[in-house]
Amino acid sequence: MKIVGVTGNLTRPSKTRSLCEYLVDQLSEGSSGHCFDLIDALPGLGGTVWRSEAPGEVEAVLAAIEQADILVVGSPVYKASYTGMLKHLFDLVDAKALASKPVVAFATGKAPAHGEHVEAHMRSLFGFFEARMPARFIYARDHDFEAGLPGSSLKAVVHQVVQQVRTDLVA
Repeated sequence: MKIVGVTGNLTRPSKTRSLCEYLVDQLSEGSSGHCFDLIDALPGLGGTVWRSEAPGEVEAVLAAIEQADILVVGSPVYKASYTGMLKHLFDLVDAKALASKPVVAFATGKAPAHGEHVEAHMRSLFGFFEARMPARFIYARDHDFEAGLPGSSLKAVVHQVVQQVRTDLVA
């Protein structure tokens, strides 16, 4: 099973990347897993209008997304949504590539109220792709991390989501 994580980050290290790595690690359980940040698709991503013209670094991320058995997608919150470049990346993904695939979406942010907004945006995006998202959305704030890594309460939430994804895979 191939687990791929993608974050809307333009910098590393980050809490978003840390949570993505933890989710991919928990989901992979002996399978292969890899995380990408938007920075891995730069500078070519911003100038890519058509998939057929995508430079190698962009195509590599797109191919990994489309070939994943389980996709983990996270973003820091920007103005109550995910990053615009993350949306642009998914605008280049084949519309049928994620149909029926599990997608664990999450966001990291500071304001409690942003969680429900970014969740709605992500559910809409992955609903378009007809992907399967767990009922539980992960919204992590600064206090959910310890020294930049997921803290115990966040790990408990991740465990619940991972169990739901595994249960859904068997069903």
